[in-house]
Amino acid sequence: MSRLNVAFWNLQNLFDTVVSDIAADLEFTPEEGWDEEAFSKKVANLATIIRSMFDGSGPDLLGICEIENRRVADILLQAIDRDDYKLAHVDSPDIRGIDTSLIYSDAIFELIEEPKAHLVHLRYPTRDIFQVNLRVRETGAELMLLVNHWPSRWRGLYETEPYRITVASYCGRIIDEILKFPRSEFLTMPDTEATLQQLNDRWNRNVLLMGDFNDEPFNRSLLDELRAASGEDKLEEALKASKGRETPTPESYLKAQAYLFNGMWPFLGRPDVGTHYFSRAVNTMNVLDQFILSRGLYYGLQGLRLNPQSIEIFTPEVMTTDKGRPRVFNKKTKKGFSDHFPITAFVDIV
Repeated sequence: MSRLNVAFWNLQNLFDTVVSDIAADLEFTPEEGWDEEAFSKKVANLATIIRSMFDGSGPDLLGICEIENRRVADILLQAIDRDDYKLAHVDSPDIRGIDTSLIYSDAIFELIEEPKAHLVHLRYPTRDIFQVNLRVRETGAELMLLVNHWPSRWRGLYETEPYRITVASYCGRIIDEILKFPRSEFLTMPDTEATLQQLNDRWNRNVLLMGDFNDEPFNRSLLDELRAASGEDKLEEALKASKGRETPTPESYLKAQAYLFNGMWPFLGRPDVGTHYFSRAVNTMNVLDQFILSRGLYYGLQGLRLNPQSIEIFTPEVMTTDKGRPRVFNKKTKKGFSDHFPITAFVDIV
């Protein structure tokens, strides 16, 4: 059985030093100490951590967020210096000019179609939900990835919570599109046992959500709106035929919403354990960075299985303070990395 290395990391404000038409963050300018030297040093620091993941073999899939544009992502890719790495990226019109991207091994994966940047429009375009559909070259198993960076808590948890609930609802709609046939197509399908199998084949697709959700697993956006929980009760349910039919009725099928498994619950409630340190008001570590998976990926129903027990928060000593917090990059000293720890996991090819 072969194994794939998967990781996600919020790189914290990896802005370009070139003036942008979109970015409006005046904190990251040469006048404020964000010059070529600081940029190059931060990129080098980040690349060192990425190369060290998985005992030095590095990730085969790496979702990243808080990068300004493709140029910045390409520079990071060059610094990591791995020949098989390719970048999936679409520049988004986020008001601060920060994007989500995916780095993947071209030796292991091939793109099924062009990546999609799903924008959620609040009063302004917010950070995208970045969709990349891949196929494992070795086996043909497909993996649909959604790299997320949901609206921040900068004005407080409850003041900004409706924004994340809105994005969670939109994300759920994307998942429905992946796991269910469109209404027009379903209504033309015959009411047969073969059709039920076809419906469940789609329902069991491999979907992996990764990202900085800016909410914890128990918050309403993830638990209630996205339906990403810690148990198997609803997750284990396949699509079933309705009474007197071989398939679900149109009403029950169109209303069906997939439950997901959030692999980060075991990290909750543990002193000084988390992916990000939130000093404003609560003064604690929290779990904002998460892996969330579909039932197909959880049970290994279509050639891939992510074992939740393999999920870890990556905390090498070099990027950890003496209080166990992420070592933030300092523009003056040129030391540090990010205000988030990366998260890692294994996906087994089954």
